[in-house]
Amino acid sequence: MITEWTTKLRYLPYEDWSNQQIIDIKQKIATSHWRLGYHIQPSTGLLNDPNGFSYFNGQWHLFYQSFPYGPVHGLKNWTHLTSDDLVHWQDHGPLLLPGDEQDSHGAYSGSAISVEDQLFLMYTGNVRDENWVRHPKQDGAWMNAKNELTKISTPLIEEPKNGFTDHFRDPQILKHDGTYYCLIGARKKDDTGHVLVYQANAVTGPWQYKTELKFTDQPMGYMIECPNLVFVDGQPVLIFCPQGIAQSVLKHQNIYPNAYVVGKDFDWDNFQFIDPSEIKNLDDGFDVYATEALNAPDGRALTVSWIGLPDTEYPSDIEGWANCYSLVKELHLEDNQLYQLPVVENDKLIKIEINTSEITPQAKITMHMEANQGGQVSVKTDCGEELQIQLDTTNGKILVDRTNAGVAVAVDHGTKRETNVTEGPITAELYFDNTVFELYINGGQKVITGRVFPQGRQFFVKSQNVQLQKFQLEKIY
Repeated sequence: MITEWTTKLRYLPYEDWSNQQIIDIKQKIATSHWRLGYHIQPSTGLLNDPNGFSYFNGQWHLFYQSFPYGPVHGLKNWTHLTSDDLVHWQDHGPLLLPGDEQDSHGAYSGSAISVEDQLFLMYTGNVRDENWVRHPKQDGAWMNAKNELTKISTPLIEEPKNGFTDHFRDPQILKHDGTYYCLIGARKKDDTGHVLVYQANAVTGPWQYKTELKFTDQPMGYMIECPNLVFVDGQPVLIFCPQGIAQSVLKHQNIYPNAYVVGKDFDWDNFQFIDPSEIKNLDDGFDVYATEALNAPDGRALTVSWIGLPDTEYPSDIEGWANCYSLVKELHLEDNQLYQLPVVENDKLIKIEINTSEITPQAKITMHMEANQGGQVSVKTDCGEELQIQLDTTNGKILVDRTNAGVAVAVDHGTKRETNVTEGPITAELYFDNTVFELYINGGQKVITGRVFPQGRQFFVKSQNVQLQKFQLEKIY
């Protein structure tokens, strides 16, 4: 059984695995009715953090953390995706493979930046010694216009700064006024979470420690993962994952939250947010983590998220695969509130309007409810399972309930999520894709995302007091 694999098996070099094992997993996946139609998912095995989201050589590029031999966190690679429209993605298979001295036990998360006629990848190399002690390295690699990869054989940053532990990972590389910077999530020896800033005149280094990112005076738990600094409508936004953050600082229900903070301005000299906002949840749903952000050449601020959580088992594990990505989203700000909506290119997915209660497994449902009312929308299956969305325009509340939506997921962290919105009429868009949903409320003022694993194979939509429009979406995977 995959769930009984030992650590040693998970870290076997890829050449020690047989092609037959991939064939066997693909045959099992082929019988799955939990696969998705228009969300990025792994061809086999595990998908987790998005990496290297970038625009290079006339295409969008994205890499996903992958272990292809099962839904476990084994010897990670970066699997390469390209797209012309941020919607239809071609999977080119694993590109950044681990196993060298600087990444012997996995190519962990990182980012990418276009440098002249090449794409530069910066990532954390997971290295363990004979006593299984971790020695994280921040590594680099070049990808040319033919999508051919060449690793840099020596680490860009050899070890954590003094006073910090081996939890030192997820570099985000940036360029400002001719200088390169990278943000790295870190855990101090006093078990507090921080974001460290390094700088270099050339992308290959030498990299020197600069300072800590200053974005809040509140404690950020014991570790910060996946820090991403992005500029939205001219203001700095930090998107990050503060593990162990106190409920008094950020109220959350998932095992680990994905959060953000907004500044009025940014001090590049001191890497400091000017007049930072309070810490807020990026997504008020069940399963979003490790979001990667990009200031794109076309002027948009874009993100993509892992729909999955660390230390969480999903029902699809038994079928040899796990997890998926969100739709690519565009960000805007209104009064320091982050608004997130799927990029407009997703309109290409719309095929026809649905005029019956039965919907296709790939669907978009728009909702509208007038002020001073209560109502409900339910997505049901032919097996009696039900995903409920309750709307309250009098008090400005929306509740999503997956208690009876299929095979249970992470029930220790609750099966309901509630969020507050502006009182008055509510509009929402539900993107439904067989076993994943993304609910965008009031133009993206709030987002609720989650997985469901129904046994049923037919879907029906029922509503009470809510006006609906339903559309069939293209199945592209």
